[in-house]
Amino acid sequence: MTTTDPLVSTEWLAAHLNDPNVKIVDATFKMPGVMPVPKDDYLAAHIPGAVFFDVDAVSDHSNPLPHMFPPAEQFGRDVGALGIGNDDTIVVYDSGGWVAAARVWWMFLSFGKDVRVLDGGLKKWVAEGRKVDSGQVTPKPSTFKATFDARRTRSMQQLVENLASRAEQVIDARANERYQGKVAEPRPGLRSGHIPGSLNLPYNNLFDAATGTMKPLEELQAAFSGAGVKLDAPIVTSCGSGVSAAVLTLALYRLGVENPALYDGSWTEWGAADGPPVATGPA
Repeated sequence: MTTTDPLVSTEWLAAHLNDPNVKIVDATFKMPGVMPVPKDDYLAAHIPGAVFFDVDAVSDHSNPLPHMFPPAEQFGRDVGALGIGNDDTIVVYDSGGWVAAARVWWMFLSFGKDVRVLDGGLKKWVAEGRKVDSGQVTPKPSTFKATFDARRTRSMQQLVENLASRAEQVIDARANERYQGKVAEPRPGLRSGHIPGSLNLPYNNLFDAATGTMKPLEELQAAFSGAGVKLDAPIVTSCGSGVSAAVLTLALYRLGVENPALYDGSWTEWGAADGPPVATGPA
């Protein structure tokens, strides 16, 4: 299946910046404890008109795991409060390190709305000398009706069952040292290693660090092939907590892979002390 490329350029966004139906979303995200916090970065500098999407806030607060997908009703309520409606054209970006824009894109897609991701994010926007604003944007609330598509995520139980069936390829987006279990996990209390049988493709291999733009399709295809991934077979992406895995999901979607899924709990769930079996070393 050939999909419409979700990426838009900074040139496109600049040309549509004042369109009333174009809503811009800043999805900047950082690991816990990294300062300044993402909201402060947003307040200091954001693309004009952008609202801040807090990945930790728009989540299931009844689940102890970090930023798990919320119920559809909550997602619709939280997004509507950001001034976003179902008929709007939504462009999501982050600070330029491809950390969370893809996650928020996948959340919208999972809740029934096709949105766009700004290629290069704020990093490229600023490097081109484009205007930024500071301070809080207070939008007029809108109505967003969300319907969850369960095909787009996987639970731990589904991946435990997959250990035996191997019906789906699991691709881990973490750094190779973490995948192999050579270093401690950044979140305390987690075991080191990877889901048995999973493959490894660090998410930062899919974009140009200098420009912040995602690599061309042929390079993306080569990266997946080099990691041993078969693009014509079912795929689930995973990472530390379900955020950077979506960069792989976005790249797969751009390559025309139909319905890749994301393991929402990712290593924060699997790697818990009482979690399922763990493998170490290379794939």
